[in-house]
Amino acid sequence: MSVAALAICVGFDRDRAFYPTVLIVVASYYVLFALMGASGRTLALELSVAGGFLLAAVIGFRRNLWMVVVALVGHGVFDFTHHLFIDNPGVPHWWPGFCLAYDVIAGGFLALLLMKRSNFALNTDAQKTRAR
Repeated sequence: MSVAALAICVGFDRDRAFYPTVLIVVASYYVLFALMGASGRTLALELSVAGGFLLAAVIGFRRNLWMVVVALVGHGVFDFTHHLFIDNPGVPHWWPGFCLAYDVIAGGFLALLLMKRSNFALNTDAQKTRAR
């Protein structure tokens, strides 16, 4: 969480690419865990799932950051249920809970930023209309 706080304080999170990049990175950790302690089949499954989140990050970046919000929160849900679908012995026992919390908080924070920006734009347009 200190990295997220630093990103906010420094202003990294103001860049449109920041949260899609975070999504790509958090999704890639399961691939790393598979490389460290799982079979080739598990690695292939983890690569497929990470590829889906990578695709969501790219499409969300290019079209609508709300897709990144949904994908981050969705990755948090995936963290909670990962063990039901993929047996990856390389995953530390504490990781799913940690990553769930991080993903949901990051997704929620991005949602707040998007709502704030949207509200600001609406208020600015309303003020311009009243000024005329």
